[in-house]
Amino acid sequence: MYEDDIYIPEYKKLKKMEASNQKTLGIVVGGGPAPGINGVIASVTIEAINNGYRVLGFIEGFNYLIKQDDKQIMELTINNVSRLHFEGGSILKTSRANPTKNEQDLKNCVSQLLKHNVSLLVTIGGDDTAYSSMKISEAANNQIRVCHVPKTIDNDLPLPQGVSTFGYQTAREVGASIVKNLMTDAKTASRYFIVIAMGRQAGHLALGIGKSAGATLSLIPEEFGDKVTMKNICDTIEGCIIKRLTHEKDHGVIILAEGLLERMDIEELKQYFGDQIKYDAHGHIQLAELDIGKVVRDEMRLRVEKRKLKINFTEKNLGYELRCAPPNAFDREYTRDLGNGAVQYLLKGGNGSLITFIGERLVPVSFDDLKDPKTGKARVRNVNIHSESYQISTKYMIRLTKKDFEDQEKVNLLAKYANCSVDEFVQQFKHIAK
Repeated sequence: MYEDDIYIPEYKKLKKMEASNQKTLGIVVGGGPAPGINGVIASVTIEAINNGYRVLGFIEGFNYLIKQDDKQIMELTINNVSRLHFEGGSILKTSRANPTKNEQDLKNCVSQLLKHNVSLLVTIGGDDTAYSSMKISEAANNQIRVCHVPKTIDNDLPLPQGVSTFGYQTAREVGASIVKNLMTDAKTASRYFIVIAMGRQAGHLALGIGKSAGATLSLIPEEFGDKVTMKNICDTIEGCIIKRLTHEKDHGVIILAEGLLERMDIEELKQYFGDQIKYDAHGHIQLAELDIGKVVRDEMRLRVEKRKLKINFTEKNLGYELRCAPPNAFDREYTRDLGNGAVQYLLKGGNGSLITFIGERLVPVSFDDLKDPKTGKARVRNVNIHSESYQISTKYMIRLTKKDFEDQEKVNLLAKYANCSVDEFVQQFKHIAK
């Protein structure tokens, strides 16, 4: 079958489920898409079948498991997954259905899996899916052994330092390529782009894209601590623009992590977004529905107009273009390792772990070791702003620094381009200097 010039193999949907004594491994994909999902599905399927297992893929995550819908199950074979690792998206689709919201939903999932003789389960997803995996494992009382493969372009799961989640490397590469084009457009059209990158709780993707593309400025929630305000964001951007003007530059690309909104006070969010604030099945604010790019763009337009500066701004949301991109060579190889490792872990009697590779070694990490003691969910891996890597990234940004305020000639020049007095400039911007 061909769809939009991409070959998609035919899959056998199970029309009528009959009792089967064959050993069965199930695959569930949860959360948002990420490059490489199909690679994990293919790798898991091939290794499981080669070890005597039937493989069932459950469509749309936990959604139809909760509903106990036998029609939304796909039997996977080596023939129909052998070249799947090149493709973006997910042949099993995905969803954010949350089986942990109530006890009955969790029981339905376990019952449906056992009904189809699933004794091994591989889940693919981010922090919420990891948490659901933990609960499935506990509720099944060892009748179903579970292994989780970490997936998110946000790169925020608590893996060992330096080990990325699959999909992140592809998303960063594609995002950096887009930002490179925007930088050329910004220079050509004399404008600033305000680019919003995905990353609910951590700024890895925004920083990774900005650093590898050489963006003018990248702002992530970690640098602001527990409290982010729109004023601090816009003061930092405005300071960057004024500093670039002293170098006769009237253009640039500013990257903001969407997670900046996550650390804003709810009352400030209501002030800017009102009834646009919605929540998903896991209780998270749907950040994609809040257009922080437009808010920042409009605020910056007002600020430069007050200073009588002629600077244009355009906002650009960057995220959906990255999630289903075909995986790059790194993620294709990485997902093959992860999928195979997940099956091998389960075949050896493992249960209740997230699978990782450190160097060339398979390293399972227990669900219990991932838990945040306060929430019971997987911990968030934030950007370490004290690391050398982060400090190097800031050196290639344009932003106001403490050294700028220690040099009186620089301060005088900055105030001149800001069309304000030195005292006014210092009062407004000294607090954001790093």
